[in-house]
Amino acid sequence: MALLNILHFPDSRLRTVAKAVTEFDAELKQLVSDMFETMYEAPGIGLAATQVDRHIRLLVMDVSEARNQPRCLINPEIIESDGEEEMDEGCLSVPGFYEKVRRAEHIRVRAQNQDGEVSEFEAEGIEAVCIQHEMDHLEGKLFVDYLSNLKRNRIRSKLVKQQKQKTG
Repeated sequence: MALLNILHFPDSRLRTVAKAVTEFDAELKQLVSDMFETMYEAPGIGLAATQVDRHIRLLVMDVSEARNQPRCLINPEIIESDGEEEMDEGCLSVPGFYEKVRRAEHIRVRAQNQDGEVSEFEAEGIEAVCIQHEMDHLEGKLFVDYLSNLKRNRIRSKLVKQQKQKTG
């Protein structure tokens, strides 16, 4: 296993729309394993392949308190959604910032696992929010896109400044 580099906003690669996964091979399984290791180390509750500069429709997540319920979703799609809730969201690609985002409260998802098997399940609360957040990444969208231009630009400026100080 290996830790992967997480891209940070405003990196333009985060805007890439991911392509469907068609090969369910050892390379994919290794990427899934590396993504889980990276997500847990960060630490985060979800990570999309786009965030590690792999532009395929893959996300990993674990919203459990004990961090012992890993879930891998490949080629995920939301087939039903209802309700609405607003929750504070953060993002490993936008480190240190949390803002309220409005999303569907309840969703029904169809996805494949790393062996290509299709399943459907329902999610609500933090699980539903996490799935929607990570699926946005697969479309090249970030949670800051739900914010006002002023807030988004302020976050961008702070992150660019932090990056310059690190590379100094």
